Parts: sequence; C-alpha cells; structure tokens
Amino acid sequence: MPKFITFSGLDGSGKSTQIELLKKYLEEQGKTFFYFHAVEFSIGKVTCRGFTSTKNKSVIKANWLQIQLRKIALLIDMFRFFRLLKILRVDYIISDRYFFDSVVNILFLEKRRHPTSKNLCAEKYIPKPDFAFYIEVKPEAIMQRERKPDQGIEYLVAKEKIFADKIKDWNLIVINGEKDKEEIHQQVISNL
Repeated sequence: MPKFITFSGLDGSGKSTQIELLKKYLEEQGKTFFYFHAVEFSIGKVTCRGFTSTKNKSVIKANWLQIQLRKIALLIDMFRFFRLLKILRVDYIISDRYFFDSVVNILFLEKRRHPTSKNLCAEKYIPKPDFAFYIEVKPEAIMQRERKPDQGIEYLVAKEKIFADKIKDWNLIVINGEKDKEEIHQQVISNL
C-alpha cells in the first residue's frame, strides 16, 4: 500500500508549490508517486468538462439542491478514490487538496444558509492519509501575494475558521505557510 500524503489549506496558501517540491524530492530518491487533485478528480468537474471552455469563477453561493448534489458527488468521489487505491502500484500518493478541502467548501456554502453546520455525514468515510498537511497562512497574507484568490478576504476568513475547527478531527499536521518555500519544504520532509 502506498504512503498517502495530502496537502490542504486556503486558496493561495502554497499547496501546489510544496507538492512540486515534494515530487522533485521523491524523484531524486528514486520513489514512484501518483499525483491526485481532489477538485480535478471530482465527478462534478469531470462531467462539466465538456460544457465549459473557460475557467469558471469559484463558487461562493449555492442553493439547497446544489449543496446536496455536492454532498452526493463527494460520496461518489470517495468511492471512486477507494477503487483507485486498489489498483495503484506506487510508493506514494500525493494529493493537492483532498476530500477535507471538499468538506470545507461544502460547509462554507452550508454555513451561509445554516450557521450551526459543523459536520457532514460523509466525513467518517474519508480515507485517512498517512500524512495530512495543512498549510496555514493568514488570509491577509494571501491577499498580499501576487496571485490572489478571486473570492476575496471574507471567503478566506470563513474557510480559515472551518479549517481551524477541523484540524484536530482530521489529525492535520499544521505547517506555517508564511515562511520561505524551502523552509516549509524542509518541515514537510522532516514530518515524513
């Protein structure tokens, strides 16, 4: 069974940068890996690929039915992922965003409608990673970066609160994402 490493965090926190550094490190070690991106893997994204030609803006509002469809898609995605795990023959699986991030997105959309929402039933079925990193960066710092998320600071603040509530539940390894990318990379490697 491959070692399973996930990276979660706010949009613009540096997840993809750290994954690129980790992939390079593993290649240098002669290890094989499979790159997994939860959003690109999503059945919702896969089915919509043929219908949209431009990059859509991020979703910050959804009605009740849209939220329920996202929950169903999450369950389908987890089932598809379990099947994928059975056939992969690699040393590592590296996930850029994970089902944790999908749950946070659903809870964000749900909190706009029901502020007391705390958990999703699907959470208990999420495959447990060997190493689940949370790249922690303050929303204000993200908004100062060259590539800012299009959703704005209120969105980032709301998602940061949801992640903060989930860190312990999901056993996330918190990494300070405001340091130099090489320093962050060394912290990731030291946890493996």
